[in-house]
Amino acid sequence: MSWDERQLAMLREMGLTAWTPRDAAPAEDASAEAAAPEPPPAAPPAYADAEHAPLGVQEDGFSYVGEPGPAAPEPGRRPAGIGQMDWPALRAAVAGCTACKLCSSRRNPVFGVGNEQARWMIVGEAPGEQEDRKGEPFVGPAGKLLDNMLAAIGLTRSEAPPERQVFIANVLKCRPPQNRNPQPEEIAQCEHYLKRQIELAQPRIILAMGRFAVQSLLQSQDAIGRLRGRVHRYRDIPVIVTYHPAYLLRNLPDKARSWEDLCLALDTFRQQG
Repeated sequence: MSWDERQLAMLREMGLTAWTPRDAAPAEDASAEAAAPEPPPAAPPAYADAEHAPLGVQEDGFSYVGEPGPAAPEPGRRPAGIGQMDWPALRAAVAGCTACKLCSSRRNPVFGVGNEQARWMIVGEAPGEQEDRKGEPFVGPAGKLLDNMLAAIGLTRSEAPPERQVFIANVLKCRPPQNRNPQPEEIAQCEHYLKRQIELAQPRIILAMGRFAVQSLLQSQDAIGRLRGRVHRYRDIPVIVTYHPAYLLRNLPDKARSWEDLCLALDTFRQQG
């Protein structure tokens, strides 16, 4: 694949290196090739579904080589007793969950990352292709943007004191195929895990990023533009609404509004003492 100068400049700006195919391997000796019997045709790889096809363009605009995942479990029931689970039990329940059909196509469930006693909690929507591969929320370009946003107000997902470190989780723990929007029945099955994560973490503030995170926490169908700019509550925990980093990568003018939301979240957190 060839890249023009504009594309190369954009890749350099994002800290990425353009991919170029390796040179073709040198041809084998002609006589040896003639003597060797012709191998049987290779069987096509078995992919769990269309999203695991060898090449596909993902939400961030890049292509990834697909790999067949492990044998897909059959959808079943959500584990009982989520409201009484501690962190290890909850993590194990998410890892083995078969409550909806997303269990059949995931590579890795995405439980969350960060300090489980952090003062700040970030709630996103659903894992994407790269999150599904790594088993961690907000990786790739959207994750890099989120890390930069958090660093701008003195926060990090890395090791730090609880007042500076965040815990990051999604409404859905498994990736919807082709990065499609979460379906209502998937949210209904999965948000019980998020609610228990919030109960265990007891954050002092929640930053809800994206429409589905906002709908799940606030039970509101209003657009983010109508909800941002003020403090909401989830079980008496302040909730600040803002745009998802993946959206901001496609809508750069809204970065300024997202910065206003971060400042509001920081002021709200400080007002709690």
